[in-house]
Amino acid sequence: MGKKPHILFLFSDTGAGHRSAAQAIIEALEIYFPGQVTTEMLDFFAKYAPPPFDKAAGTYAHMAQVPNLWELGYKLSDGKYRSKMVHDVLWPYIRKAAKNLVIEHPCDLFVSVHPIINTPALRILENDPTPYMIVITDMVSTHAFWYNNHATVTLAPTEEARQRGIEMGMDADRIEAVGQPISDKYCHPTAPKAALRAKFGWPTSLPVALMVGGGEGMGPIEEVVRAVDRANLDMMMVIVAGRNQALQKNLSKKALQTAHEILGFVENMPDLMNAADIIVTKAGPGTISEAFTAGLPIILYTRMPGQEEGNVDYVVGKGTGVWAPTPAQVVNTLRDWVENPGHREAIAAVSKRLARPEAAKNIAQRIIEMVNPS
Repeated sequence: MGKKPHILFLFSDTGAGHRSAAQAIIEALEIYFPGQVTTEMLDFFAKYAPPPFDKAAGTYAHMAQVPNLWELGYKLSDGKYRSKMVHDVLWPYIRKAAKNLVIEHPCDLFVSVHPIINTPALRILENDPTPYMIVITDMVSTHAFWYNNHATVTLAPTEEARQRGIEMGMDADRIEAVGQPISDKYCHPTAPKAALRAKFGWPTSLPVALMVGGGEGMGPIEEVVRAVDRANLDMMMVIVAGRNQALQKNLSKKALQTAHEILGFVENMPDLMNAADIIVTKAGPGTISEAFTAGLPIILYTRMPGQEEGNVDYVVGKGTGVWAPTPAQVVNTLRDWVENPGHREAIAAVSKRLARPEAAKNIAQRIIEMVNPS
């Protein structure tokens, strides 16, 4: 028996979404195509980037707290010609690192789930036949760094992201809209909703709002929770503070009057979503796609400037949620959805229709086809 094809996933922990997307695709390979390939995940910033870029993952959460600065950097580097200029300026400094990455990690297919690595890696691979797949993990307002016609294929989460690529000069037949890869656990609940609620000890008589700020607990989630609590709504809050221990401690310190549960970093988010009625979240593409699959109406209370701005327009424009950037707006929306369950359920149905639960499986199938052409 010959050696199994080896797939190298290029990601970085600048936000949880890139790692989660890679893990979802690997999970799909293991579930639907067991034993056919070997896989490896490589955080290229941490392992290969020269200073100061090697610290990118550690500084991401802090940078996210200065949204105006983040937005400036994002928009100054975006655009077909600006992005090329950035790469050309940095190329002498990063060329050796990119070359070492390719040499030291031989594989049968590169799969990138991060925009930064694509042009450097593809420049090194210019005369190398190894195929290169880009899986875009930003939903709508995608940065120019995602798009490179030298990639073998680019897979976008939405038709809007695909059209953006074509506008950036991508060949239309080399970019497809396939959905956002999410874990198989979101697509196959471990138990019915009532059983999950019983397991968690949540009331069946109250609507439950899942309130999250991503894995790092970013955004003004504490202010939102306090405002909802003061509103005395007939509901339950389940607050996921993520790795933000200070947030978890602050929320636990002062008693909340509304029925609630405060959690830290969790491993069972699929079950939490499938047991909830509403999600209040930052506008991360992975969480939005997971909420679609769970059929949850969405309240977006914060977003990263640049790559998450389009996510807000997408959710609002499709009728699956609202943009509520102040605590008062969150409260008003929750009051409406708590007091008008029919309205809430209609929005939930729209959310469910937007779901693309087969995305990770379909991407995995494309990978198998690329490394085992028949």
